Amino acid sequence: MTRRRFYAQPNAFSSDLKSLTLQAEEARHLRDVLRLRPGDRVHVFDGAGKEFECSIEESRKDTARLQVLAEVEPARSESPLQLTLAVALLKSDKFDLVVQKATELGVARVVPVATKLADIRLRDDSDAHKRVTRWQRIALEASKQSGRALVPEVTPPISFPELVQTEDAAGQRRLMFSERDGQSLLEMENILDADQRQVLALVGSEGGWTDEEISLARDNNWGVVTLGGRTLRAETAAIAATVLLQYLYGDLS
Repeated sequence: MTRRRFYAQPNAFSSDLKSLTLQAEEARHLRDVLRLRPGDRVHVFDGAGKEFECSIEESRKDTARLQVLAEVEPARSESPLQLTLAVALLKSDKFDLVVQKATELGVARVVPVATKLADIRLRDDSDAHKRVTRWQRIALEASKQSGRALVPEVTPPISFPELVQTEDAAGQRRLMFSERDGQSLLEMENILDADQRQVLALVGSEGGWTDEEISLARDNNWGVVTLGGRTLRAETAAIAATVLLQYLYGDLS
């Protein structure tokens, strides 16, 4: 039987984890769309990796109170790979697609990056906040659809220099995907290391990378990777990179 899954932030649970309250859209979906009633069983995930079987106690227009029966295994397990996908700012519908598909494929975090040839420029902090809020909502819906109990974080946008010059995290592999001046994944040294558990993958815009950006990445110990002889759209490259890395180090096989 397909699980009827709902999302509640960790702070929606009581301190003893014996009850929780669904709010707004989740409560309305339970009551008005699925037409569930007190006594019906549902599953609730907290976005941080936990999932619970619950029983509906009370359902109102904008809230629903649930009793927690037991913590259960999520509908789908998480990838052993902690994959952060950093992507140059793309036009809204393209970045929406990347967030959705990357979430379905198991990324742990999505980082929007302001590059020299990015498709868009953010007007101000308010513009950035609105976009991140939208992308976070898309990640939530994709997690719900794909059975994940973890919702990837979509961070505020970061500049290219700030990203590539960040100090290496211990054990993390940093890969810049480029249409030129790189190697295939299989040509890279130690790429088949079976113990790799953290990867930061960076994908550019439709315009690609400038020479200065590629040089800056190399100077900061990033590996530069190419994806074959064909020119890919930015959103295709981001999805392809995610699939390849999940195949090498994660749970796609």
